[in-house]
Amino acid sequence: MYKIYLYDTEQDGIGSGSLSSAYLQQQLVQAAGQDVELHISSAGGSAFDAIAIYDLLKKYDGRVITYIDALAASAASVVAMAGQEIVMSKYALLMIHKPMAGSGGNADELLKDVQMLNTVQQRLAQIYTDKTGLDDVTINSLINAVTWMTADQALALGFIDRIEDYKTSITNSAILLKCTGSAPAVYQRCINKILVNHNNSPKQQMNMHNNDLIEKTTSVLDKMMNFFKKVMNKQTMTDKGALHHTGELDHETEVYQDEELSTPAVDDVYITADGKQLSIEKGKVKKLDSAPEIQNEDEEEEELPANKNNFKPHQVKNQIAALKAKLHAQNALLIEARTTLQNAQARLKQSHYEIKNEIKSTFIPNGSKRSSKAKAESQAFFAPQSEIAKNAVKQAVSEVK
Repeated sequence: MYKIYLYDTEQDGIGSGSLSSAYLQQQLVQAAGQDVELHISSAGGSAFDAIAIYDLLKKYDGRVITYIDALAASAASVVAMAGQEIVMSKYALLMIHKPMAGSGGNADELLKDVQMLNTVQQRLAQIYTDKTGLDDVTINSLINAVTWMTADQALALGFIDRIEDYKTSITNSAILLKCTGSAPAVYQRCINKILVNHNNSPKQQMNMHNNDLIEKTTSVLDKMMNFFKKVMNKQTMTDKGALHHTGELDHETEVYQDEELSTPAVDDVYITADGKQLSIEKGKVKKLDSAPEIQNEDEEEEELPANKNNFKPHQVKNQIAALKAKLHAQNALLIEARTTLQNAQARLKQSHYEIKNEIKSTFIPNGSKRSSKAKAESQAFFAPQSEIAKNAVKQAVSEVK
C-alpha cells in the first residue's frame, strides 16, 4: 500500500508545494499502480487544483482510499471525494462552502467573476452529488450554508463510507480493573485512586507492559479481594459444617462450602444451630423452614410419654441435627480462640530484638554512604523493563528537576 500525505504546512495548501496536483502526479507515478492511501488534513486552497487532483485519482489504475485524518475543508473536501472508499476519523471534520475569488476590477470584470464562481460551484456540486446521491437542491443548500460535518453526519449524508474508530490499548490498569469489576463500589473507588494519579502529566502516566508487574500486582489485588470477601461474607453453622454466603440467609441465597465462595454447597438438607431446616439445590437455598425447638431436659422428662412408641422419628432426628449444628458452632469458636491464644503466646515469647527487627527495614539502597555493606533488592518489582519505559522515567525525572 503506497501512502501519500496531503497535510497543510505554514506556507502550503491545496494547489501549492507538496499539496499541488503536480506533486500528486509525481507520487502516483512512483506508486506505479499500487493501491494508494491518501491522507488529508487541509483547510483547502485552489478549487481548480482540487479538481485536477480529483481527476488524477479517479483515472489512477490502482485502488485509492482517501482518509480524512483531521480536516477536509473547502477544496480539500473535493479531493477527499476521489477515493473509491472514503474513511473519516471519528474526531475529524468535513466542510463545504461556496467558491470564492480574491480578484477586483470594474463592474464588468466582477460580473465575469460571478459567472465563473457559479460555474465552479456547479462542478463542485456535481462531484458531491456523484458521491452522495443527493439531489442538486440539497447539495447546493449545503454549499450555500457553509456546512461543517462531523464524521457521523458525513456518513449519514453519504459523503464518506466509513468512520475510523480507535480501539483502546490494553493497559495494566485495564487488566486490573477487569479483575476488580465485581468488587463493591466503595472498594472500586479506592482501587481507582491507586491505579490513576490525575496529578501526573501524560508523560508521567506510563503504561509499563511488564508481565512480572502484572502478575505480582494481580496477586496483590487477589489478596485484597479475598480480604473484602471475608469482611462481607457470612457463615452459618449447620449439622454438616459451615455454609458461607453474602447477606442474610434466605430463599434463593447462594451458599458455598468455602470462604472464597468458589465451591457451591452440596445438595442436601441442613439443620442450623438455631433450629432452621435448609434445603439446598444447585448451590441455592430452595426451602427454609423452622425446625421444632429443643426442649430443656426438665421439660423433656415431664413431657416424656409413658409409651415409647409415641415418639415421632422426625422430631428426634431434627433435635439431634440441631444439637450437631450447635456443636459445630462451638467447635469453630474454640478453634478460633485457640489459634488466637497461640499467636498471642508466640508474640509474648518474642524478644525485644526480634520485635525491633520486624519494625525496622533491612533494605539499604545500593551505593549508600551509610554502610560499606550496602544491600539492594535484585530488582524492584515496579522497575521499568523496556527501553521505552526507562527513557520515559529518565525524562520525567529530568523534568521534575
